Amino acid sequence: MNALVPRYGVIMSAQPSVRVLTRLWHCGRVFRRQCGWRIRGIHRRVVVTGLGLITPLGIGTDRVWENLVQGKCGITKIHREDFKGIPAQIAAFVPRGTNPGEFNEKHWEKELKVDRRSTTTEGLFSIVAAHEAFEDCNWRPTTQQQKERTGVSVGIGMTGLMDTLESGEALYKQGYRKVSPFYVPRVLLNLPAGVVSMAFGLQGPNHAVSTACAASAHAIGDAFRMIRYGDADVMVAGGVESCIMPLSMAGFCKMRALTTKFNDLPQEASRPFDRRRSGFVMGEGAGIMILEEYEHAASRDARIYAELLGYGLSGDAYHITAPSEGGYGAYLAMKNALRDAGLKPKDIHYINAHATSTPLGDAGENNAIKTLLESHSKNVQVSSTKGATGHLLGAAGAVEAIFTVLSVYKVSFCRNERDATLDNISCNLGSQQNFGTSFEKYSLVHRRP
Repeated sequence: MNALVPRYGVIMSAQPSVRVLTRLWHCGRVFRRQCGWRIRGIHRRVVVTGLGLITPLGIGTDRVWENLVQGKCGITKIHREDFKGIPAQIAAFVPRGTNPGEFNEKHWEKELKVDRRSTTTEGLFSIVAAHEAFEDCNWRPTTQQQKERTGVSVGIGMTGLMDTLESGEALYKQGYRKVSPFYVPRVLLNLPAGVVSMAFGLQGPNHAVSTACAASAHAIGDAFRMIRYGDADVMVAGGVESCIMPLSMAGFCKMRALTTKFNDLPQEASRPFDRRRSGFVMGEGAGIMILEEYEHAASRDARIYAELLGYGLSGDAYHITAPSEGGYGAYLAMKNALRDAGLKPKDIHYINAHATSTPLGDAGENNAIKTLLESHSKNVQVSSTKGATGHLLGAAGAVEAIFTVLSVYKVSFCRNERDATLDNISCNLGSQQNFGTSFEKYSLVHRRP
């Protein structure tokens, strides 16, 4: 028979048209991409397609990477009067100015139409880094559906210190009328994620993380899982920090977390794993990745830097300042990440270590790596980039994850096609407890596409 007669008497062709078949194929493809994992129990693949960096090594991913591999250092001596009397006299500032590689605030405020009354430096850093990442991935959401399927996840360690000091002084000296109506929005930890979503019209999941120096790594890991489990197709993920000021420096010095032995030799101060390490150097900046569901990226022939394979978390549950003996918390995070990725320790060829240049933290992380890898540890290359950038606190995880992705993309560590790299950035022991956060660990696993 060439026709079917349904119960209501409508005659239909037994052979559907090419247009109908095409539509059904497209619907099936969208369904598999968004919901297939729920039926099959198979996770969606997540890849990195765009990168944006603002660091003490400069502005822009290409420039920062070039300065990093050339061995340059962004740590400088502090010459401001308000820092006098503080034992640590060095920091890693984002270079400001109008020269190439410097951060020109006025230019970006005008270019991206940023209202600085309601947007902090952290917010501006986030928007500019996200702008670069979108330009790098050569895609932006234009339709309503695309905007609803694109989200934001940004981590930050602490914010609002200067606003709180200034508003408190205004209230105390001049009264209620002098308190800014923008004070509360500016000190909220979700402000960077919020202003990024508004700047680019992103209506998908909007997520903010504040877990001290693990914040931006958690933000990337959470975004990874949001795509993996179908909550979004694209996520703008990373972290930001800009809190180098007398109060924060004084607080970290009181904790004996900052190095004070190299004030006259700033570029030798941050020395991860070195015998003369004596504390970290505060830094600032931002790192933003564009994460995409694999089929979404492949359908537009996107350049893929790396694939994210796994994400692991743990907590020390040990002490407010000191890491657990032997680095057990870091070991658990790496172990959990490998399990999530379906990999074994022998699959790892490179580790970008957190290593902040603190005596206890670096030793514990080194022990954790050896415990995880056992005899394979001699075959694995390990490095920490904080000698060049200092410790960017809440932005550290994102900036170093980008360095790891670029290492996977640009550098050959082995001949194995399943070239995987473990981006292990356990939480720093000195930047958490002063603000009441718990001692976090995280680990991300990347693979060359």
